[in-house]
Amino acid sequence: MYNFTFDVSTKIFFGKGQIKNLSGEIIKYSNRILLVYGGGSIKKNGIYNAVVSNLKENNIEFIELSGVEPNPRIESVRKGVELCRVNNLDGVLAIGGGSSIDCAKVIAAGVKYNGDAWDLVKNRKFIKDALPIFSVLTIAATGSEMDVNAVISDISRNEKLGTGAPSTLPKVSILDPEYTYSVPKKHTAAGTADIMSHTFENYFNVNNDAYLQSRMAEAILKTCIHYGPIACQNPENYEARANLMWSSSWAINGLLAKGATQDWSVHPIEHELSAFYDITHGDGLAILTPHWMRYILSEDTVDKFVEYGVNVWNIDKNLDKFTIANKAIDLTQDFFTNSLNIPKNLRELDIDEEYFDQMSVKATKGNGRINGYVTLNPDDIKKILINAL
Repeated sequence: MYNFTFDVSTKIFFGKGQIKNLSGEIIKYSNRILLVYGGGSIKKNGIYNAVVSNLKENNIEFIELSGVEPNPRIESVRKGVELCRVNNLDGVLAIGGGSSIDCAKVIAAGVKYNGDAWDLVKNRKFIKDALPIFSVLTIAATGSEMDVNAVISDISRNEKLGTGAPSTLPKVSILDPEYTYSVPKKHTAAGTADIMSHTFENYFNVNNDAYLQSRMAEAILKTCIHYGPIACQNPENYEARANLMWSSSWAINGLLAKGATQDWSVHPIEHELSAFYDITHGDGLAILTPHWMRYILSEDTVDKFVEYGVNVWNIDKNLDKFTIANKAIDLTQDFFTNSLNIPKNLRELDIDEEYFDQMSVKATKGNGRINGYVTLNPDDIKKILINAL
């Protein structure tokens, strides 16, 4: 296991009624904030009123930025930066899932940057500081509530890029599983797939000695497999919502990645799908993941798939290695398609081969390849996309 530094200082308030702690924590950093959120669902389900009432109790002033897109746009970031500057705001509070939180993170960094906020998306090294960031989570998916990462899109360029720096780590996040009760089945399923994909990206790595991290990853995967369908069918099952919400945070806050060498494979490919077709991120990941698994399965990788199949899916360890590996991949695809009811292939999302050549090159982010668990060049990426049709 390699040397590492692990520092995730986000203060988490987890459980029912934890909104009561929000403004008392914000006031330690800010008293005039930008309130960032997406559509009108938080007003229908009462979360907006709960947050606003809590802010007013501590005389925290706020300006609102609503309408943040599911794949947040750079235009929304720029609008938020301008609102902060014009109104002298000194903090950013996101209510929602990854889209609102990601947008809030880059707004907070953009206020501290003299150039255009898209510079910060293209090159995270430009992020030197940010306003304090806070979040009230309403969907278990991206893990943005407890990490530095943000993904922003510029649809005019067909670009969807990740960024982040230590200063974009939220100071405080409220995680009340009851706030996810109103999440529709479709988005609950996509969120579960997103959590699992984050875990896969860390789990499939070139190190064999990060034993503890692998077992933690398997626990998260088993939790998603168990509770994802329950939350879809029984949206007010607190146990299911709570376990998914906590899995979301720990899948991507850095713990699983520490001590091992890894580089993500499926996410950069899916980001191109979202950039060109604006699809739901979790759906794209669920469709691509089994095809990526099948494509990279070989004598060099089969042992990791055996580990996955035996420890996560309880497949008989005495079977032939490739039998176990293929069965594990089949069970993964079956889970996404039949247990979560996510589309099985890209054609179901009205995607064809038109942009695959461009997408395959852009997925390498100018490096000519993806240095993941198995190195992928543009030809490999295109084949995976074709297989997923």
